[in-house]
Amino acid sequence: MQQAIESVISVINDFFWSNLLIILLVSIGIYFTVRSRFLQFRMLKEMVLVLKEGRAAKDGGVSPFQAFCISMAARVGTGNITGIAIAIALGGPGAVFWMWIIAIIGSVSSFVESTLAQIYKVKGSNGFRGGPAYYMEKGLIKDGWATICCTHYTIIWPGV
Repeated sequence: MQQAIESVISVINDFFWSNLLIILLVSIGIYFTVRSRFLQFRMLKEMVLVLKEGRAAKDGGVSPFQAFCISMAARVGTGNITGIAIAIALGGPGAVFWMWIIAIIGSVSSFVESTLAQIYKVKGSNGFRGGPAYYMEKGLIKDGWATICCTHYTIIWPGV
C-alpha cells in the first residue's frame, strides 16, 4: 500500500516539477509585468530613493533599509546561493544573462505576493498573522484553495 502511495506521489511530483512549472511561473511573471505596467522598471528610481532615506527608523518603526534587509533574508537562502554557483559553473555567462532576465520577471511576482500578504493580514492577540492561506481565503473567497495549499490553516486547526 505504501509503495502504491509513493508511486502516485512520485508521478504527481514529476508532473509539477517539470517544464510545466517553469512555463507557468514565467507566464505568471510576464502577466503580472504587463498588468502592473512594467512596475519593476517604472518604480526603480523610487526604490533607490526610499532605500537611501537612511538606516534610522522613524517613530520607533522599521526603516526602509531594515525592511529591505529582512525581505532579502527571507527570500534568499542557501539553495539560491549554491544554485547560482552551479548554474554559472555549468552554463557560463549565458546562465548569468538568463538568471537576470528571470529575476526581473520574477520580481513583480514577489511584489504581488508581498502586497497581497499586507492587504489580507489579520491582527491577532499576539500580533499579525497572514500568508498565502489568508489571502487565498479572503481574496479569492475560497476556503478550499487555502485548505489544499496550506496544511496549517487556522479554520481547520483552531489555535494553530
